[in-house]
Amino acid sequence: MRESVGLLGTGRMGTAIGRRLLAAGVGLTVWNRTPARTGPLVADGAVAAATPAALAACEVVFVAVSASADLLAVLDGPEGLLARPDGLRVVVDCSTVSAAASARARQLAADAGVGFVAAPVSGNPAVVAAGRACFVASAPAAQFAVAEPLLGRIGRTAVRVGDGEQSRLVKLCHNLYLGVLVQALAEVTALAEKGGADREAFLRFLGETVVGSPWVRDRTPALAAGDLTPTFTTALLRKDFDLGLAAAREHEVPMAVAGLTHQLVQAAIGRGLGERDLLSLFAVQAQASGLAPPG
Repeated sequence: MRESVGLLGTGRMGTAIGRRLLAAGVGLTVWNRTPARTGPLVADGAVAAATPAALAACEVVFVAVSASADLLAVLDGPEGLLARPDGLRVVVDCSTVSAAASARARQLAADAGVGFVAAPVSGNPAVVAAGRACFVASAPAAQFAVAEPLLGRIGRTAVRVGDGEQSRLVKLCHNLYLGVLVQALAEVTALAEKGGADREAFLRFLGETVVGSPWVRDRTPALAAGDLTPTFTTALLRKDFDLGLAAAREHEVPMAVAGLTHQLVQAAIGRGLGERDLLSLFAVQAQASGLAPPG
């Protein structure tokens, strides 16, 4: 028999996760708040459920939602996943949410006799679709052991960093670093271009040096072309900066560079770029530098 796996949330990220599971031969049942958005996965062989509670017969259920409130909403209440956990062993949440919301979700699951693995994902939907996603997970070892084989079918690695909410902070640290990296890339690209260098050539050079990275190489075509088609929106980046800087205050850790980047992310959103790609930081930098803004 094929494994019985559920998926709550079929936005861009959820759909990419679902397609990886289906390609691995997993039997998948899906739910989304907007039912029509389950269509692509249903066309690929998934079964649509009417409510989150209907997925509780699955052994493992993945969650991929946008915000803390959404996570709690799909788990709790009379039609929530945990209302009647018939056969459900582990919830695997791949969202980027606050540690407080994750802890509340973990307690709701424990009260229902269900395990909870916090497993936020590094990688945009295209990276997930290519099987190159990285998961950072936190849960008791026995619960992680249930989720790990499935995480391995979705991405290339899954690293357990603790028993509780440590993975939430690790993912926020990752996204703080990503935002700082994008802002730094925007600044040096604007300087090179303003000085007469070709933008695409500069980015190609940088991507092949010791300070390059797969991310820089992957995003070079979009940045060179000024393509702001969203992979990870500026608004979602701001949400993660809000959460990450709140965690820094809680732990009394100064974040001078991240704090400044937060304001520049806000500047991009103030210019109407919230639903565009986080490369919008370059659009703001280009304009401030007297260059024609991309996109």
